[in-house]
Amino acid sequence: MASPRRCSQTAPDRECKLPPPSAPAGEYPPGKLSWGTLARALGRFTLSIPHTRLLATLDPLALDREPPPQLSPEKQQMPEKLIWGDQEPLSKIPFKILSGHEHAVSTCHFCVDDTKLLSGSHDCTVKLWDAVDGSVVRDFEHRPKAPVVECSITADSSRVIAASYDKTVRAWDLETGKLLWKVRYDTFIVSCKFSPDGKYVVSGFDVDHGICIMDAENITTVSVIKDHHTRSITSCCFDPDSQRVASVSLDRCIKIWDVTSQATLLTITKAHSNAISNCCFTFSGHFLCTSSWDKNLKIWNVHTGEFRNRGACVTLMQGHEGSVSSCHFARDSSFLISGGFDRTVAIWDVAEGYRKLSLKGHNDWVMDVAISNNKKWILSASKDRTMRLWNIEEIDEIPLVIKYKKAMGLKVKQEKKEAYLKLKQG
Repeated sequence: MASPRRCSQTAPDRECKLPPPSAPAGEYPPGKLSWGTLARALGRFTLSIPHTRLLATLDPLALDREPPPQLSPEKQQMPEKLIWGDQEPLSKIPFKILSGHEHAVSTCHFCVDDTKLLSGSHDCTVKLWDAVDGSVVRDFEHRPKAPVVECSITADSSRVIAASYDKTVRAWDLETGKLLWKVRYDTFIVSCKFSPDGKYVVSGFDVDHGICIMDAENITTVSVIKDHHTRSITSCCFDPDSQRVASVSLDRCIKIWDVTSQATLLTITKAHSNAISNCCFTFSGHFLCTSSWDKNLKIWNVHTGEFRNRGACVTLMQGHEGSVSSCHFARDSSFLISGGFDRTVAIWDVAEGYRKLSLKGHNDWVMDVAISNNKKWILSASKDRTMRLWNIEEIDEIPLVIKYKKAMGLKVKQEKKEAYLKLKQG
């Protein structure tokens, strides 16, 4: 365990430099990025033509062999006024477009009893929005100097953190907007999450493949796990008890780390056939969902106390035409949502394991998704510089969902009939 270092919360302008969670100095040249970081940051930085061609051939996020058509600058501009409309003729899902960021919106959350929204963007800003009228309430000052890759908020909506490509994690007081502290690392950060009890912050690293767990109150290092994965980490999160940390990676592996025993409880190798992009626990903590560039999502049984190398899982397929970027469970786990590089948001029936509805309308990749605590709203963040707030309160009453449900019921009946005939013949 790394020796603790403190940073004064009364002097937020001072930086707290934690012990480097990486290999010895000199192993990585300063500023070196992995292909994972370059792929995620393509929308932010302008590269020379030869480099752009090279990355295009290696980009695992491409939906098909041909890259998606580029939008003209005129088409990328969204109307300044709020827009309400029907998502599809059959679905009748009302939505609201939230415009205010100048670049890709990478992360989004509901907060303050679903009355406020939080977003982070590649335009280096973190914003707080009013969920009712869609206006920006606050731009958090002392902003990062590079794209924001992820934000997180405490369960009581008191504090906000944001990870940035400038190798920092910043924390603000949500009510006042005051910067509480800033921690600088020696490596690129790709993920950051508060624990549900608000005591810890976990950060995932790119080049160093590790995670760092920090005491959010004292700003001290609890543990640094070096080379936790063999490739760049893409996401990490705490379980509902704030005792275990799940992490996923470009190495297609899932790991669960115990904060108390400081040991890896579960490792699932080759969990997907391509890089794993995101992960989230159910509110019971018994199941973990992972999304992947292989176009699928999987729900894993990670029941407390079971030590094994493989986990039983349910695979959710045919929900996206391209790589899946994000996933999020409803509070009661009755449904799951996912965002994809096909520009859609999928709503999944968890019990039956099928896609209930696909929400279309974004003009570019959906980078993050969130569900309100009352399960009436879905929030999606996109590379098209906007967020969309979808009203799904009447989702089970719309014709398209009823149509899917009937088709699913007929399919289940047919499968049961075929199984019965095979049993009878055998």
